[in-house]
Amino acid sequence: MDAAEIGLSSPMQEHLKQYLYQITEDIERMLHTIETKNCCILNEFEQVHHIFNDLQMAAASYYLNAYLSPYTDRHQALSTAVQHFSERKHGALIVIQRKDPLERVITPGTHVGAEVSYALIESIFYPGSPLHDGAALIHGNTIISAGNVLPLTQKTVRQQNLGTRHRAAIGLSEVSDALVLIVSEETGKTSFALEGKLYPINPGGII
Repeated sequence: MDAAEIGLSSPMQEHLKQYLYQITEDIERMLHTIETKNCCILNEFEQVHHIFNDLQMAAASYYLNAYLSPYTDRHQALSTAVQHFSERKHGALIVIQRKDPLERVITPGTHVGAEVSYALIESIFYPGSPLHDGAALIHGNTIISAGNVLPLTQKTVRQQNLGTRHRAAIGLSEVSDALVLIVSEETGKTSFALEGKLYPINPGGII
């Protein structure tokens, strides 16, 4: 399932339209400022940039839910764990297997074989845990394993400062249809990788 196959709900349409209306108003204000005052508009550019970022995160979070829902029922557990990781700047890398088998592309870690819960996910990625540097693999509602090693992307990615977690997430999504959640240890920012691309999301966006 890709974005072209997923329609927007009416509430989401209205939500995104409000962002776009705000961007339109800000751009019109910038045009007026340029025409009448001929002054610096850097602050206005920054405002529009923030609104665009919020718009992208809202849309990405919406589509993330649609991508996940056919493959796991544990949205709330994932959302709670990811939100806590983001707030505490605990790095995390979580693979949700979809249709493609992943045995041939993942170097296996430690078998877990337990039902997905936010407490278990948090324990896996707690700083200092022997498994926190690898990836957790979820299939259905089960954490299959943790401490898995993912293939790193070989492409030159646009963001040159991406760390190993992000490069691994992109790498796996290039060779499978898996969806990979990433929380940055440095910034706490959250994103997901799909089909070789990264999408920023709201930390609580998995609902």
